[in-house]
Amino acid sequence: MKLAELAGKLELKAVNSLFDRELTGVYISDMVSDVIANAQAGNLLVTLQVHTNVIAAANLVDIAAIVVTQGKKPPEDVIKMADKAKITLFTTELNRWQIATKLYESGVR
Repeated sequence: MKLAELAGKLELKAVNSLFDRELTGVYISDMVSDVIANAQAGNLLVTLQVHTNVIAAANLVDIAAIVVTQGKKPPEDVIKMADKAKITLFTTELNRWQIATKLYESGVR
C-alpha cells in the first residue's frame, strides 16, 4: 500500500512533504536502538518520540514514513530533517494501540 492511500484511510495528517512510497510493513517502537536493530526498509514507524534521533534512525534503516501518536507535534528542526531525508511525518490523535489496530484492519502488518 502507498502512503497517500494509507493516510486517507487512517486520516493521518502529514506535517511535511508527502513522499508517496510503498509500505513493506509496520514497526512500532519508542526506542531508537530498537528501531535500528529491528525495523526494516520501507516500514512505517509508529512512535511517540519527536526528536532528531528518531529521524536519524529512520533514515539509517530507510523507513518509509513515521506516524507520531497522541497528538504530539514534531518541532521544526525535526520536520526539516525529515524533509531532507525524504521521510514523511504524519501525526494522529490516536495512541499507539489504536493506530496499530487501524493499521491491522487496513491490511498493513
